[in-house]
Amino acid sequence: MSTRTEGRPEEDTAGTARRVCLAAVTAALSLGLMGACGGGERGDAKEAGSEAPATPRASPTAPSSTAPSSTAPSSVAPVLAATPRPDLTGIGASGGKALTQGELDRAILADGDVSGFRSGPMDAPPPRGENADRSECLPLTAVLNGKPEPLGKAVAYRQLVGPDSDRPAVSEFLTTHGVQDASTLLNRLRAAVTACADGFTASGGDGPSTYTGVKRLSTVKAGDDALAYQLTGDFEGDPVPLVFHLVRVGGTVATFYTANFENGATPLMPPALLAAQATKLT
Repeated sequence: MSTRTEGRPEEDTAGTARRVCLAAVTAALSLGLMGACGGGERGDAKEAGSEAPATPRASPTAPSSTAPSSTAPSSVAPVLAATPRPDLTGIGASGGKALTQGELDRAILADGDVSGFRSGPMDAPPPRGENADRSECLPLTAVLNGKPEPLGKAVAYRQLVGPDSDRPAVSEFLTTHGVQDASTLLNRLRAAVTACADGFTASGGDGPSTYTGVKRLSTVKAGDDALAYQLTGDFEGDPVPLVFHLVRVGGTVATFYTANFENGATPLMPPALLAAQATKLT
């Protein structure tokens, strides 16, 4: 999450910056997220990349330190009505089966799996990402890079967009590990969320990044294990909350990501997405 500041752009340059920033926010994981938007003014980035909150989480199993608030009621109502398709069937990952690439591609969320949401392709992350400057925070930057560790044996990426002018925008990646490595992945992240609660810096990617805090969020009750947390980035002094929800089914982990560039409020993850993905993996 780059914090570089350049001179004030001219009007046409500002418009380009808005379009580029919006594309970065709605089409990818963090992957140097703010680096992609670092060339414009704060107002440009927030206007272009604002992410409407999605839906409140269902069946909380872990306490959230702050209750998320909605700042776009008109966006929340349609997503609250989103439900998984009733005839979804599982691919058999719950028994610990290591899914092949083809099985991951079939199991990841597709058009029609959740009412109102469309699924589209998302490019794999670039080979070079950013790394936390503290070793205990490295699991967090691994997820930011789209490569949670231990590394998966196969991975599939998708971009999911909601019914309200393509919002909320949620990125998903599905990784297969085997049960032991998948459990290790979530446990390492839990430890990192605790150890890095006060924030950390990272280097690599498009430039140095600052993350001012990490906190646990309420999880959706789905799969064999689940974790949710917020990583707050800093963009020229403004907080940018990045929210991650992970669901493990057997040896496969589904990671969902969304962000709010509008006002610093915690973006809410549509629980129907997690429920549908858990069903397709079971």
